[in-house]
Amino acid sequence: MKRDEMKCELCVVGGGSGGIGAALAAARLGIDTILVEKNAILGGTSTSGGVNVWEMGVGGTGIPFEIYQGLKKVKDAVGVYSQGRHFAFQPDGFHWPHELDKVIFPGGEHVIDPDRHYTDTLRRHFRKGEDKTKEFIQEVWHGVPFEPEAFHDIVMDLLKETGHCEVMLHSGLDSVEAADGVVRSIMLNDGTTVTADFFVDCTANGILCRKAGCEQLSGIDPRDRFNEPGAPKEASDRVNAATLEFRVSAGHEPAIESLPDDIPEDPWWREGPVPSCVNHYPNGDRNINMLPTMEGVEYMRLGEEAARAECVRRVHCHWHFMQKHFPEFQTYRLAWIAPMMGVRETYRTVCEKMLTENDIQLGLSGQPDDDIVTIADHALDRHGEKGGCPEVREPYGIPYRCLIPKGMTNLLIACRGAGFSSIAASSCRLSRTMMQLGQAAGNAVALAKKAACTLPQVSGPQLRSLLHSQHVQLEFPPTEELLNYLNGEKNV
Repeated sequence: MKRDEMKCELCVVGGGSGGIGAALAAARLGIDTILVEKNAILGGTSTSGGVNVWEMGVGGTGIPFEIYQGLKKVKDAVGVYSQGRHFAFQPDGFHWPHELDKVIFPGGEHVIDPDRHYTDTLRRHFRKGEDKTKEFIQEVWHGVPFEPEAFHDIVMDLLKETGHCEVMLHSGLDSVEAADGVVRSIMLNDGTTVTADFFVDCTANGILCRKAGCEQLSGIDPRDRFNEPGAPKEASDRVNAATLEFRVSAGHEPAIESLPDDIPEDPWWREGPVPSCVNHYPNGDRNINMLPTMEGVEYMRLGEEAARAECVRRVHCHWHFMQKHFPEFQTYRLAWIAPMMGVRETYRTVCEKMLTENDIQLGLSGQPDDDIVTIADHALDRHGEKGGCPEVREPYGIPYRCLIPKGMTNLLIACRGAGFSSIAASSCRLSRTMMQLGQAAGNAVALAKKAACTLPQVSGPQLRSLLHSQHVQLEFPPTEELLNYLNGEKNV
Protein backbone atom coordinates (compact mmCIF):
# COMPACT_ATOMS: atom_id res chain seq x y z
CA MET A 1 0.00 0.00 0.00
CA LYS A 2 1.37 3.39 -1.00
CA ARG A 3 2.27 5.83 1.76
CA ASP A 4 3.21 9.20 0.35
CA GLU A 5 6.17 9.77 2.68
CA MET A 6 7.93 7.76 5.35
CA LYS A 7 10.72 8.89 7.66
CA CYS A 8 13.25 6.89 9.64
CA GLU A 9 16.78 7.08 10.98
CA LEU A 10 18.07 4.29 8.70
CA CYS A 11 16.77 2.96 5.41
CA VAL A 12 18.28 -0.34 4.26
CA VAL A 13 17.60 -1.08 0.59
CA GLY A 14 17.77 -4.77 -0.23
CA GLY A 15 16.73 -7.56 2.11
CA GLY A 16 19.35 -10.13 1.13
CA SER A 17 22.08 -11.31 3.47
CA GLY A 18 23.70 -7.89 3.84
CA GLY A 19 20.36 -6.16 4.36
CA ILE A 20 19.31 -8.61 7.05
CA GLY A 21 22.58 -8.03 8.91
CA ALA A 22 22.39 -4.24 8.62
CA ALA A 23 18.74 -3.87 9.60
CA LEU A 24 18.89 -6.28 12.52
CA ALA A 25 22.13 -4.86 13.96
CA ALA A 26 20.94 -1.25 13.77
CA ALA A 27 17.42 -1.93 15.05
CA ARG A 28 18.78 -3.82 18.05
CA LEU A 29 20.72 -0.70 18.99
CA GLY A 30 17.56 1.40 18.91
CA ILE A 31 17.86 2.85 15.40
CA ASP A 32 14.43 3.26 13.79
CA THR A 33 14.91 1.28 10.59
CA ILE A 34 13.01 0.59 7.38
CA LEU A 35 14.10 -2.47 5.38
CA VAL A 36 13.04 -2.39 1.73
CA GLU A 37 12.98 -5.62 -0.31
CA LYS A 38 11.70 -6.13 -3.85
CA ASN A 39 10.90 -9.85 -3.44
CA ALA A 40 8.21 -11.65 -1.47
CA ILE A 41 10.60 -13.00 1.15
CA LEU A 42 13.85 -11.91 2.74
CA GLY A 43 17.18 -13.57 2.01
CA GLY A 44 17.84 -12.60 -1.61
CA THR A 45 20.17 -15.09 -3.28
CA SER A 46 19.95 -17.36 -0.22
CA THR A 47 16.19 -17.80 -0.58
CA SER A 48 14.63 -16.42 -3.78
CA GLY A 49 17.87 -17.20 -5.63
CA GLY A 50 17.79 -20.83 -4.57
CA VAL A 51 21.24 -20.86 -2.98
CA ASN A 52 19.76 -22.38 0.17
CA VAL A 53 23.14 -23.26 1.65
CA TRP A 54 25.97 -21.45 3.42
CA GLU A 55 29.32 -22.66 2.16
CA MET A 56 32.19 -23.32 4.52
CA GLY A 57 34.33 -20.36 5.59
CA VAL A 58 35.65 -18.35 8.52
CA GLY A 59 33.48 -15.63 10.06
CA GLY A 60 29.75 -16.14 10.12
CA THR A 61 29.61 -16.21 13.92
CA GLY A 62 27.41 -13.18 14.63
CA ILE A 63 23.91 -12.88 13.19
CA PRO A 64 24.30 -15.96 10.92
CA PHE A 65 24.82 -18.18 13.97
CA GLU A 66 21.72 -16.72 15.63
CA ILE A 67 19.66 -17.53 12.54
CA TYR A 68 21.09 -21.05 12.53
CA GLN A 69 20.09 -21.48 16.17
CA GLY A 70 16.55 -20.43 15.31
CA LEU A 71 16.41 -22.83 12.36
CA LYS A 72 17.49 -25.73 14.57
CA LYS A 73 14.24 -25.39 16.49
CA VAL A 74 12.22 -26.11 13.33
CA LYS A 75 11.92 -29.72 12.16
CA ASP A 76 14.02 -30.46 9.04
CA ALA A 77 14.82 -26.76 8.56
CA VAL A 78 18.62 -26.91 8.74
CA GLY A 79 21.56 -29.27 8.82
CA VAL A 80 25.32 -29.45 8.41
CA TYR A 81 26.72 -31.21 5.36
CA SER A 82 29.84 -33.20 4.65
CA GLN A 83 31.32 -34.03 1.26
CA GLY A 84 29.76 -37.08 -0.38
CA ARG A 85 30.65 -38.39 -3.82
CA HIS A 86 32.63 -36.17 -6.17
CA PHE A 87 33.70 -37.00 -9.69
CA ALA A 88 37.09 -35.36 -9.13
CA PHE A 89 37.97 -37.95 -6.49
CA GLN A 90 36.74 -41.15 -8.08
CA PRO A 91 39.47 -43.78 -8.53
CA ASP A 92 39.09 -44.31 -12.27
CA GLY A 93 39.99 -41.53 -14.67
CA PHE A 94 37.45 -40.14 -17.12
CA HIS A 95 36.88 -37.25 -19.48
CA TRP A 96 33.82 -35.12 -18.73
CA PRO A 97 31.36 -35.10 -20.46
CA HIS A 98 32.49 -37.59 -23.10
CA GLU A 99 32.90 -40.66 -20.87
CA LEU A 100 29.73 -40.51 -18.80
CA ASP A 101 29.66 -44.26 -18.39
CA LYS A 102 32.74 -43.96 -16.18
CA VAL A 103 31.40 -41.14 -13.99
CA ILE A 104 30.14 -42.15 -10.53
CA PHE A 105 28.33 -38.83 -9.95
CA PRO A 106 27.66 -35.80 -12.20
CA GLY A 107 29.66 -33.36 -10.08
CA GLY A 108 29.83 -33.04 -6.30
CA GLU A 109 27.46 -34.08 -3.54
CA HIS A 110 26.90 -32.63 -0.08
CA VAL A 111 25.16 -34.97 2.38
CA ILE A 112 23.60 -34.19 5.76
CA ASP A 113 26.00 -35.26 8.52
CA PRO A 114 24.38 -35.48 11.99
CA ASP A 115 27.80 -35.80 13.64
CA ARG A 116 28.86 -32.30 12.56
CA HIS A 117 28.16 -28.94 14.23
CA TYR A 118 28.15 -25.28 13.23
CA THR A 119 31.76 -24.83 14.34
CA ASP A 120 32.74 -27.41 11.72
CA THR A 121 31.55 -25.01 8.97
CA LEU A 122 33.88 -22.17 9.91
CA ARG A 123 36.96 -22.88 7.82
CA ARG A 124 37.91 -23.38 4.17
CA HIS A 125 41.57 -22.33 3.74
CA PHE A 126 44.58 -24.65 3.68
CA ARG A 127 47.32 -24.28 6.25
CA LYS A 128 50.98 -24.84 5.49
CA GLY A 129 51.58 -28.48 4.58
CA GLU A 130 47.91 -29.17 3.75
CA ASP A 131 46.72 -30.04 0.25
CA LYS A 132 43.36 -30.22 -1.49
CA THR A 133 42.89 -33.94 -1.06
CA LYS A 134 39.70 -35.94 -0.68
CA GLU A 135 40.58 -36.60 2.96
CA PHE A 136 41.10 -32.89 3.70
CA ILE A 137 37.81 -31.89 2.08
CA GLN A 138 35.84 -34.59 3.88
CA GLU A 139 37.35 -33.60 7.23
CA VAL A 140 37.40 -29.79 6.96
CA TRP A 141 34.79 -28.62 4.44
CA HIS A 142 31.25 -28.50 5.83
CA GLY A 143 28.33 -26.22 5.01
CA VAL A 144 24.82 -25.36 6.17
CA PRO A 145 21.81 -26.24 3.97
CA PHE A 146 18.46 -24.79 5.08
CA GLU A 147 14.82 -24.36 4.13
CA PRO A 148 14.25 -20.87 2.62
CA GLU A 149 10.76 -20.30 4.02
CA ALA A 150 11.89 -21.19 7.53
CA PHE A 151 14.88 -18.87 7.09
CA HIS A 152 12.55 -15.99 6.18
CA ASP A 153 10.28 -16.66 9.15
CA ILE A 154 13.18 -16.74 11.62
CA VAL A 155 14.60 -13.46 10.27
CA MET A 156 11.20 -11.76 10.36
CA ASP A 157 10.78 -12.81 14.00
CA LEU A 158 14.21 -11.46 14.92
CA LEU A 159 13.46 -8.12 13.24
CA LYS A 160 10.06 -7.87 14.91
CA GLU A 161 11.60 -8.54 18.32
CA THR A 162 13.70 -5.36 18.03
CA GLY A 163 10.63 -3.11 17.99
CA HIS A 164 12.55 -0.74 15.71
CA CYS A 165 12.31 -2.23 12.20
CA GLU A 166 9.58 -2.07 9.57
CA VAL A 167 9.94 -4.50 6.68
CA MET A 168 8.54 -3.51 3.28
CA LEU A 169 8.33 -6.48 0.92
CA HIS A 170 7.44 -6.23 -2.79
CA SER A 171 9.09 -2.79 -2.76
CA GLY A 172 11.64 -1.92 -5.42
CA LEU A 173 13.83 1.16 -5.70
CA ASP A 174 12.77 3.67 -8.35
CA SER A 175 14.83 6.84 -7.86
CA VAL A 176 17.25 8.54 -5.46
CA GLU A 177 17.62 12.15 -4.38
CA ALA A 178 21.24 12.87 -3.52
CA ALA A 179 23.60 15.85 -3.61
CA ASP A 180 26.98 16.85 -2.15
CA GLY A 181 27.73 13.38 -0.81
CA VAL A 182 24.39 13.02 0.99
CA VAL A 183 21.46 10.78 0.10
CA ARG A 184 18.36 12.66 1.18
CA SER A 185 15.56 10.33 0.14
CA ILE A 186 14.56 7.49 -2.14
CA MET A 187 11.36 6.81 -4.06
CA LEU A 188 9.98 3.30 -4.27
CA ASN A 189 8.24 1.84 -7.30
CA ASP A 190 4.80 2.46 -5.76
CA GLY A 191 5.54 6.18 -5.41
CA THR A 192 6.33 6.11 -1.68
CA THR A 193 9.17 8.43 -0.63
CA VAL A 194 11.47 7.36 2.21
CA THR A 195 13.55 10.04 3.93
CA ALA A 196 16.28 8.93 6.32
CA ASP A 197 19.38 10.15 8.15
CA PHE A 198 21.41 7.19 6.87
CA PHE A 199 21.15 4.65 4.05
CA VAL A 200 22.73 1.26 3.46
CA ASP A 201 22.79 -0.21 -0.05
CA CYS A 202 22.35 -3.99 0.14
CA THR A 203 20.95 -4.47 -3.36
CA ALA A 204 23.83 -6.75 -4.48
CA ASN A 205 24.38 -4.76 -7.69
CA GLY A 206 24.70 -1.41 -5.91
CA ILE A 207 21.72 0.22 -7.62
CA LEU A 208 21.22 2.72 -4.78
CA CYS A 209 24.85 3.81 -5.05
CA ARG A 210 24.59 3.99 -8.82
CA LYS A 211 21.46 6.15 -8.72
CA ALA A 212 23.16 8.36 -6.11
CA GLY A 213 25.96 9.07 -8.59
CA CYS A 214 28.70 6.88 -7.13
CA GLU A 215 31.42 5.59 -9.44
CA GLN A 216 31.14 1.89 -10.23
CA LEU A 217 33.21 -0.78 -11.95
CA SER A 218 32.19 -3.85 -13.93
CA GLY A 219 34.07 -6.65 -15.60
CA ILE A 220 37.64 -7.76 -15.01
CA ASP A 221 39.99 -5.04 -13.81
CA PRO A 222 43.23 -4.50 -15.74
CA ARG A 223 46.47 -5.21 -13.88
CA ASP A 224 47.49 -1.58 -13.55
CA ARG A 225 44.23 -0.55 -11.84
CA PHE A 226 45.09 -2.18 -8.52
CA ASN A 227 48.53 -3.66 -9.29
CA GLU A 228 47.23 -7.18 -8.79
CA PRO A 229 49.60 -9.93 -9.99
CA GLY A 230 46.70 -12.18 -11.01
CA ALA A 231 44.91 -9.58 -13.10
CA PRO A 232 45.21 -9.54 -16.91
CA LYS A 233 47.06 -6.75 -18.66
CA GLU A 234 43.89 -5.59 -20.39
CA ALA A 235 40.41 -5.08 -18.92
CA SER A 236 37.49 -7.15 -20.16
CA ASP A 237 33.73 -7.10 -19.76
CA ARG A 238 33.62 -10.64 -18.33
CA VAL A 239 31.79 -11.01 -15.01
CA ASN A 240 31.43 -14.12 -12.89
CA ALA A 241 28.91 -16.66 -14.12
CA ALA A 242 25.28 -16.93 -12.97
CA THR A 243 23.21 -19.93 -11.92
CA LEU A 244 19.52 -20.81 -11.84
CA GLU A 245 19.09 -23.27 -8.98
CA PHE A 246 16.36 -25.88 -8.86
CA ARG A 247 14.97 -28.37 -6.40
CA VAL A 248 13.89 -31.97 -6.89
CA SER A 249 11.66 -33.93 -4.52
CA ALA A 250 12.27 -37.51 -3.42
CA GLY A 251 10.09 -40.60 -3.14
CA HIS A 252 8.60 -41.13 -6.61
CA GLU A 253 8.34 -44.17 -8.87
CA PRO A 254 11.32 -44.41 -11.27
CA ALA A 255 10.74 -42.43 -14.45
CA ILE A 256 12.35 -39.85 -16.70
CA GLU A 257 10.28 -36.70 -16.85
CA SER A 258 9.27 -35.57 -20.32
CA LEU A 259 10.89 -32.50 -21.80
CA PRO A 260 8.64 -29.63 -22.91
CA ASP A 261 8.11 -29.81 -26.68
CA ASP A 262 10.18 -26.71 -27.45
CA ILE A 263 13.28 -27.79 -25.50
CA PRO A 264 15.98 -29.92 -27.21
CA GLU A 265 17.48 -32.89 -25.43
CA ASP A 266 21.06 -31.75 -26.00
CA PRO A 267 22.52 -28.45 -24.67
CA TRP A 268 22.30 -25.74 -27.31
CA TRP A 269 24.25 -23.09 -25.40
CA ARG A 270 27.51 -24.98 -24.91
CA GLU A 271 29.39 -28.12 -25.89
CA GLY A 272 28.09 -30.82 -23.60
CA PRO A 273 26.39 -30.72 -20.18
CA VAL A 274 27.81 -28.95 -17.14
CA PRO A 275 28.52 -30.68 -13.81
CA SER A 276 26.34 -30.00 -10.78
CA CYS A 277 26.72 -29.32 -7.10
CA VAL A 278 23.97 -31.35 -5.42
CA ASN A 279 23.06 -30.36 -1.87
CA HIS A 280 20.86 -32.58 0.29
CA TYR A 281 18.04 -30.89 2.20
CA PRO A 282 17.29 -32.30 5.67
CA ASN A 283 13.93 -33.67 4.40
CA GLY A 284 15.55 -35.71 1.62
CA ASP A 285 15.01 -33.36 -1.31
CA ARG A 286 17.95 -32.22 -3.44
CA ASN A 287 19.08 -28.73 -4.46
CA ILE A 288 20.86 -28.71 -7.81
CA ASN A 289 23.31 -26.01 -8.82
CA MET A 290 24.43 -26.15 -12.47
CA LEU A 291 27.98 -24.83 -12.61
CA PRO A 292 27.14 -22.52 -14.27
CA THR A 293 23.80 -22.06 -16.01
CA MET A 294 24.78 -18.88 -17.89
CA GLU A 295 27.92 -16.85 -18.40
CA GLY A 296 27.88 -13.51 -16.63
CA VAL A 297 28.28 -11.43 -19.78
CA GLU A 298 25.20 -13.06 -21.30
CA TYR A 299 23.24 -12.43 -18.10
CA MET A 300 24.24 -8.75 -18.13
CA ARG A 301 23.26 -8.45 -21.79
CA LEU A 302 19.87 -10.12 -21.45
CA GLY A 303 18.81 -8.65 -18.11
CA GLU A 304 17.17 -10.49 -15.21
CA GLU A 305 13.80 -11.37 -16.78
CA ALA A 306 15.04 -12.61 -20.16
CA ALA A 307 18.05 -14.36 -18.61
CA ARG A 308 15.87 -16.32 -16.20
CA ALA A 309 13.43 -17.30 -18.96
CA GLU A 310 16.30 -18.73 -21.01
CA CYS A 311 17.78 -20.45 -17.97
CA VAL A 312 14.46 -22.14 -17.14
CA ARG A 313 14.76 -23.88 -20.52
CA ARG A 314 18.33 -24.88 -19.68
CA VAL A 315 17.22 -26.28 -16.32
CA HIS A 316 14.71 -28.59 -18.02
CA CYS A 317 17.41 -29.77 -20.44
CA HIS A 318 19.93 -30.34 -17.67
CA TRP A 319 17.50 -32.20 -15.42
CA HIS A 320 16.58 -34.48 -18.33
CA PHE A 321 20.28 -35.21 -18.83
CA MET A 322 20.74 -36.08 -15.14
CA GLN A 323 17.77 -38.45 -15.08
CA LYS A 324 18.74 -40.11 -18.37
CA HIS A 325 22.40 -40.77 -17.55
CA PHE A 326 22.26 -41.20 -13.75
CA PRO A 327 19.30 -43.48 -12.87
CA GLU A 328 19.38 -42.62 -9.16
CA PHE A 329 17.66 -39.35 -10.06
CA GLN A 330 14.71 -41.11 -11.70
CA THR A 331 12.99 -41.40 -8.31
CA TYR A 332 12.99 -37.59 -8.02
CA ARG A 333 10.75 -35.01 -9.67
CA LEU A 334 11.42 -31.40 -10.56
CA ALA A 335 9.65 -29.52 -7.76
CA TRP A 336 10.80 -25.89 -7.89
CA ILE A 337 12.87 -23.51 -9.97
CA ALA A 338 14.23 -20.47 -8.15
CA PRO A 339 12.23 -17.30 -8.91
CA MET A 340 15.43 -15.31 -9.34
CA MET A 341 18.89 -16.01 -10.69
CA GLY A 342 21.84 -16.75 -8.45
CA VAL A 343 24.12 -13.95 -9.62
CA ARG A 344 27.74 -13.80 -8.48
CA GLU A 345 28.84 -10.46 -9.91
CA THR A 346 27.49 -7.35 -11.65
CA TYR A 347 28.66 -3.89 -10.53
CA ARG A 348 31.16 -2.92 -7.84
CA THR A 349 31.22 0.49 -6.17
CA VAL A 350 34.40 2.55 -5.81
CA CYS A 351 34.86 2.98 -2.06
CA GLU A 352 37.31 4.68 0.29
CA LYS A 353 39.30 1.44 0.19
CA MET A 354 39.19 -1.22 -2.50
CA LEU A 355 39.94 -4.74 -1.29
CA THR A 356 42.32 -6.40 -3.75
CA GLU A 357 44.17 -9.62 -4.42
CA ASN A 358 47.15 -8.07 -2.60
CA ASP A 359 45.14 -7.72 0.63
CA ILE A 360 44.00 -11.32 0.33
CA GLN A 361 47.58 -12.53 -0.16
CA LEU A 362 48.75 -10.56 2.89
CA GLY A 363 46.10 -12.20 5.04
CA LEU A 364 45.27 -11.25 8.61
CA SER A 365 48.89 -11.72 9.65
CA GLY A 366 50.06 -9.06 7.19
CA GLN A 367 47.20 -6.60 6.76
CA PRO A 368 47.90 -3.28 8.50
CA ASP A 369 44.26 -2.12 8.64
CA ASP A 370 42.81 -1.26 12.05
CA ASP A 371 39.20 -1.26 10.77
CA ILE A 372 38.72 -4.89 9.69
CA VAL A 373 35.07 -5.74 10.34
CA THR A 374 34.65 -9.11 8.58
CA ILE A 375 36.97 -12.01 7.80
CA ALA A 376 36.81 -14.52 4.94
CA ASP A 377 38.83 -17.35 3.40
CA HIS A 378 36.92 -18.47 0.30
CA ALA A 379 38.84 -19.34 -2.86
CA LEU A 380 39.38 -16.90 -5.74
CA ASP A 381 36.62 -18.61 -7.68
CA ARG A 382 35.54 -17.17 -11.04
CA HIS A 383 33.66 -20.30 -12.15
CA GLY A 384 35.25 -21.62 -15.27
CA GLU A 385 37.77 -18.86 -16.00
CA LYS A 386 41.19 -20.05 -17.12
CA GLY A 387 43.50 -20.44 -14.13
CA GLY A 388 41.15 -22.48 -11.97
CA CYS A 389 40.06 -21.69 -8.44
CA PRO A 390 43.09 -20.71 -6.33
CA GLU A 391 42.65 -21.32 -2.61
CA VAL A 392 43.87 -18.86 0.02
CA ARG A 393 46.42 -19.90 2.62
CA GLU A 394 45.06 -17.90 5.56
CA PRO A 395 41.98 -15.82 6.34
CA TYR A 396 41.97 -12.17 5.34
CA GLY A 397 40.00 -9.17 6.56
CA ILE A 398 37.60 -6.73 4.91
CA PRO A 399 38.08 -3.18 6.24
CA TYR A 400 35.15 -0.91 7.10
CA ARG A 401 36.37 1.57 4.48
CA CYS A 402 35.36 -0.95 1.78
CA LEU A 403 31.76 -0.14 2.74
CA ILE A 404 32.06 3.66 2.33
CA PRO A 405 31.35 4.84 -1.24
CA LYS A 406 33.93 7.45 -2.15
CA GLY A 407 32.67 10.95 -1.43
CA MET A 408 29.52 9.90 0.46
CA THR A 409 28.86 10.82 4.09
CA ASN A 410 25.59 9.07 5.03
CA LEU A 411 25.66 6.04 2.73
CA LEU A 412 27.24 2.60 3.13
CA ILE A 413 27.22 -0.40 0.81
CA ALA A 414 27.16 -3.90 2.31
CA CYS A 415 26.80 -6.45 -0.46
CA ARG A 416 28.87 -8.13 -3.17
CA GLY A 417 28.92 -4.77 -4.99
CA ALA A 418 31.00 -3.09 -2.25
CA GLY A 419 34.60 -1.90 -2.54
CA PHE A 420 36.22 -4.95 -4.11
CA SER A 421 38.39 -5.54 -7.14
CA SER A 422 36.97 -8.18 -9.48
CA ILE A 423 39.49 -10.71 -8.15
CA ALA A 424 38.68 -9.95 -4.51
CA ALA A 425 34.94 -10.06 -5.22
CA SER A 426 35.29 -13.63 -6.49
CA SER A 427 36.34 -14.64 -2.97
CA CYS A 428 34.38 -12.53 -0.49
CA ARG A 429 30.91 -12.67 -2.10
CA LEU A 430 29.42 -15.49 0.00
CA SER A 431 26.21 -15.08 2.00
CA ARG A 432 27.55 -15.25 5.55
CA THR A 433 30.36 -12.84 4.69
CA MET A 434 27.80 -10.40 3.27
CA MET A 435 25.63 -10.76 6.37
CA GLN A 436 28.62 -9.90 8.57
CA LEU A 437 29.34 -6.85 6.40
CA GLY A 438 25.73 -5.84 6.95
CA GLN A 439 26.09 -6.33 10.69
CA ALA A 440 29.12 -4.05 10.61
CA ALA A 441 27.21 -1.43 8.61
CA GLY A 442 24.27 -1.45 11.01
CA ASN A 443 26.60 -1.00 13.97
CA ALA A 444 28.43 1.81 12.18
CA VAL A 445 25.16 3.68 11.71
CA ALA A 446 24.39 3.35 15.42
CA LEU A 447 27.85 4.67 16.34
CA ALA A 448 27.51 7.60 13.92
CA LYS A 449 24.09 8.46 15.31
CA LYS A 450 25.36 8.38 18.89
CA ALA A 451 28.44 10.49 18.11
CA ALA A 452 26.59 12.86 15.75
CA CYS A 453 29.24 12.25 13.10
CA THR A 454 29.31 11.13 9.48
CA LEU A 455 29.79 7.49 8.54
CA PRO A 456 33.40 7.97 7.31
CA GLN A 457 34.21 9.45 10.74
CA VAL A 458 33.19 6.30 12.63
CA SER A 459 36.16 4.83 14.52
CA GLY A 460 37.34 1.52 13.12
CA PRO A 461 38.65 0.20 16.48
CA GLN A 462 35.43 1.26 18.22
CA LEU A 463 33.37 -0.53 15.59
CA ARG A 464 35.49 -3.66 15.95
CA SER A 465 34.98 -3.59 19.71
CA LEU A 466 31.21 -3.42 19.29
CA LEU A 467 31.28 -6.33 16.83
CA HIS A 468 33.41 -8.39 19.22
CA SER A 469 30.73 -7.90 21.87
CA GLN A 470 28.21 -9.41 19.41
CA HIS A 471 30.28 -12.59 18.91
CA VAL A 472 31.62 -11.62 15.47
CA GLN A 473 34.83 -13.46 14.62
CA LEU A 474 37.60 -11.03 13.61
CA GLU A 475 40.62 -13.24 14.38
CA PHE A 476 41.85 -16.66 13.39
CA PRO A 477 41.91 -18.98 15.15
CA PRO A 478 38.79 -17.91 17.05
CA THR A 479 39.19 -16.88 20.66
CA GLU A 480 38.39 -19.33 23.45
CA GLU A 481 35.51 -17.08 24.52
CA LEU A 482 33.97 -17.21 21.05
CA LEU A 483 34.42 -20.98 20.80
CA ASN A 484 32.69 -21.47 24.14
CA TYR A 485 29.76 -19.39 22.87
CA LEU A 486 29.51 -21.35 19.61
CA ASN A 487 29.97 -24.73 21.28
CA GLY A 488 26.85 -24.09 23.34
CA GLU A 489 24.99 -25.34 20.25
CA LYS A 490 26.19 -28.88 20.93
CA ASN A 491 24.36 -28.91 24.24
CA VAL A 492 21.00 -27.87 22.75
